[in-house]
Amino acid sequence: MGYTALYRKFRPSTFAEMVGQEHITKTLKNQIIANRVGHAYLFNGGRGTGKTSAAKILARAINCLNPKQGEPCNECEICKGAISGSLTDIVEMDAASNNSVEDIRSIREEVNFLPTKAKYRVYIIDEVHMLSTGAFNALLKTLEEPPEHVKFILATTEPQKLPATILSRCQRFDFKRISNEDIIKRLEIVCKESGIEATKGALSIIASLSEGAMRDSLSILERCVQDGENKIDEEKTKDLVGIPKVTFVNGITQAILEYDVDKALENINKILKEGKDINQLIWETIKYCKDILVYQATKKLDLYNEEELANIKDLAEKTTKDKLVNLIYQLSELETEVKMSTQKTIVFQAGIIKLCNKQAEISQNIEERVQKIEKYLKSGKGIQVQPQAPSNYSNNIISQPKYQVNQQKSSTIQNSTTTRKTQPKQTNTTKKFSNKTEEYWPQIMNDLKQSGKIVLYTNLLGTNAKELNDMTVGIEFPKGMTSFGKTVLEKQENIREISNLVSMACGKEMQIKYITPNEQNTHQMTSEENLQNFANETDIPFNIID
Repeated sequence: MGYTALYRKFRPSTFAEMVGQEHITKTLKNQIIANRVGHAYLFNGGRGTGKTSAAKILARAINCLNPKQGEPCNECEICKGAISGSLTDIVEMDAASNNSVEDIRSIREEVNFLPTKAKYRVYIIDEVHMLSTGAFNALLKTLEEPPEHVKFILATTEPQKLPATILSRCQRFDFKRISNEDIIKRLEIVCKESGIEATKGALSIIASLSEGAMRDSLSILERCVQDGENKIDEEKTKDLVGIPKVTFVNGITQAILEYDVDKALENINKILKEGKDINQLIWETIKYCKDILVYQATKKLDLYNEEELANIKDLAEKTTKDKLVNLIYQLSELETEVKMSTQKTIVFQAGIIKLCNKQAEISQNIEERVQKIEKYLKSGKGIQVQPQAPSNYSNNIISQPKYQVNQQKSSTIQNSTTTRKTQPKQTNTTKKFSNKTEEYWPQIMNDLKQSGKIVLYTNLLGTNAKELNDMTVGIEFPKGMTSFGKTVLEKQENIREISNLVSMACGKEMQIKYITPNEQNTHQMTSEENLQNFANETDIPFNIID
């Protein structure tokens, strides 16, 4: 006799042997005992939760010659024929490969014939959501009013794909994910009957990896004993399924939280030398961060020994929930980037180095806070800034409370000036500036502040401007540019914003150029210091909160 896989060898033969679906098996047994079996059933649930097994047990139970409390005896001629597959009155059909109208029409023709041996002809249609639209339509009438000797049992993992007309004709039973505790109990029985020595920790890992699917847990268990040794422990299980050791995952997580690039790369290199999958490593790191969050809330975790729990406790005390949540999101983004890249190792290592860069995180947090302040000011919920007429702009520019981003040439601006001369004179008029940077640059700075451009304004504090030639204006930074300021000012939208303001002030299209001293000063103001100075110089009600 050939080898039989564990999930087939230990398939439940009665409702009592089914794991984690007591709410369904109890109802089905009661229907069989009361002789009130429906004509059509829909079994819905995730993979490996017992849908097909329940359908086979139900088919035998309603045809069994000697049923016992709603259970098939598995000893009579009908039960033995159903188990061996020789009974033609129980028909199993895979809708994934038999989904055409012709397949359903053959069923419609067969249902008119009486069963050969059994009391009922039972059709078990697995993955029924794969049927075509035409096949569903062909099944409707037969499913609604089948002959008394015909029963239908439909099974699917995606009931939302079934037409409402099919759903309304069936008794629906939803199979739940099986709990880890129930899976472990079942695995212990399988190990005992198969002569497998497995530790409690190994079975816990297998149950966790199966994600509520009994069939998956049996497949993983079978993989762990393929080396001929019927002994399984935690390390062997993790090694065979490709899970990195917890010590390495802990080392990477700790290095990220402590901004230790060398330690992170050291642990990564050790894991990669063992041939572990990068995507699996990222997933384990995300799960580890989630477990730290759970420990912070509940002070307990499963699947970890005392030493591993001590390491988790140490990390939980050193970090915050917000930091862990952000890290989970960043690792999830890195996982997506790695999956889409052809250079997975390089992208992964670069991503971890970035996560270990404290300065990058600080700059990102500062930028987010500044943007929130800018949004708050623009919303008008804070102070109401009254637009003031610039002292050195011509009438055609000051008549607009806000600069409009446009890159028209000087001839267009002159035409606009001629048109506006015919309008009534504005009350807030000023003299026309003389194209000198020392006159219009302070006014541009003032208008940036009043219009709520806080990010630009704070990073341009203390700068000077001068015309380098007929087409370029240089912006000097006497104290140099901070790394954060450089990031902000070199964004294309900010360069366009400043260029447009300078062009409007000069009356012609101009470009800008940032000028820094050759030797940087020993102390450069950070963006937080610039924000604090701005807060001190104005009466705008906001605080910089760490």
